[in-house]
Amino acid sequence: MQLDFTMWVARCGGRIVAIDTGFAEAAATRRNRVMDIRPAQAVQRLGIAPEAVDTVVITHLHYDHAGNLGDFPSAQIVIQAQELSFVSGSSMRHPALNHFFELDDIADMVRRTHAGQVRVVDGDVEVAPGLQVCLIGGHTRGLQVVRVHTARGWVVLASDALHYYENLNERNPFPAIVDLAQMLDGYDRILDLAESPDHVIPGHDPVVFDRYQRDDSSLPRGVVALHYSPRQEQQTY
Repeated sequence: MQLDFTMWVARCGGRIVAIDTGFAEAAATRRNRVMDIRPAQAVQRLGIAPEAVDTVVITHLHYDHAGNLGDFPSAQIVIQAQELSFVSGSSMRHPALNHFFELDDIADMVRRTHAGQVRVVDGDVEVAPGLQVCLIGGHTRGLQVVRVHTARGWVVLASDALHYYENLNERNPFPAIVDLAQMLDGYDRILDLAESPDHVIPGHDPVVFDRYQRDDSSLPRGVVALHYSPRQEQQTY
């Protein structure tokens, strides 16, 4: 199945929060991935200067979520303590786990932590008014989802706790798992956090862009808005 690699932007009052920062160009070359647009360029399509982004939530440190941190030079980065422990612990001796990570991304996160640019959280935390991070785990030890209060209610950006809608529909996880029971329990938690099943956004499903594409020209190419209702409802959860 096709994988989309996405980032999201939330406006919380006067705050601007970016959620994930994609993969770096060097990682894309090594892994035969195509970068359509850098995160800094993506926010500029919305009329946002990269320097205006004050917070970046990294849902987890896999290569396709944690590159390009330097695109947002003024931002504080939010990451779970368990994720930092995971990527520096003994589990990383296993190639089946460590191949999802880029050492350059991890080193960059450590440098920024030492420089005081990283907010390391433990569990569920409100990051900005109407925006919370919630520890789920399963896919990695410290994977967190982002819960955002929008005009249509609470939306959950599930990241890789849920790659595709079908993972949730069939309770059949994407096969990149640290703790299977934790990942399955995470499906129930995500549904509890969301206003409804139609407020759950998987991390890599191209269907998201089909469901939220608007017929008018109010948004730039390649951008969808999750505070609008989807074009069609998902029927099974």
